[in-house]
Amino acid sequence: MEYFDKEYGLEVWGDMACFTRPELKVERVSYDVITPSAARNIFQAIFWKPAIQWRITRIEVVNPIKWISVRRNEVGALAQNSANARPIIATEKRQQRNSLMLRDVRYRIYAKMEYIPPHKRAGVSSRESGDDENPGKYQAMFERRASKGQCFTMPYLGTRECTAYFSLLPDGAKGGDDLLQESRDLGIMLYDMDFSDSKDVRPMFFRPVMDLGVIEVPPVDSKEVMR
Repeated sequence: MEYFDKEYGLEVWGDMACFTRPELKVERVSYDVITPSAARNIFQAIFWKPAIQWRITRIEVVNPIKWISVRRNEVGALAQNSANARPIIATEKRQQRNSLMLRDVRYRIYAKMEYIPPHKRAGVSSRESGDDENPGKYQAMFERRASKGQCFTMPYLGTRECTAYFSLLPDGAKGGDDLLQESRDLGIMLYDMDFSDSKDVRPMFFRPVMDLGVIEVPPVDSKEVMR
């Protein structure tokens, strides 16, 4: 089974979405479109192993960008992971907050599956790092799962309550007359989190420009990605 440098595409849609801007913490306000981080999580919800990582390459916006304001109940406390931690009573810590969310969204997201050799994986000893592993099997596993609509966890659009539905796109399916015929500078947007140092995880940002519904996502080592 041969491993190819192949790009996969998913069409994802949902009734509501909220890709929260990190600079607005009190009231949730969504970005205009899905972030590469949220797109990566959808691929990972369908298939992920320590041997692979997903890199988002392209985002296509299909439906017009529409907004909805929602008032939600949230718990204003964090659970403590310790034996002496006090329980959280939701009725006592409940807070009502407004959320500016997206509605009736539909995207086509594209990503490449990058294979990580055993000796480069975190937590793998040199004794276990043989090079006889066949990386092509992971591509076959993803294609089989995505084509059947299977997933390890239910993918979501920014927040857990915004369920994402998906279908695998055929090879070479890009563009189309049904894309949003609009261009705009989307400003500074969250790119992803930098997990290279597990003790110091930091956000990365970039400045996407949507050209007739298409956003080209730069590589993680590009100068366009700000750390």
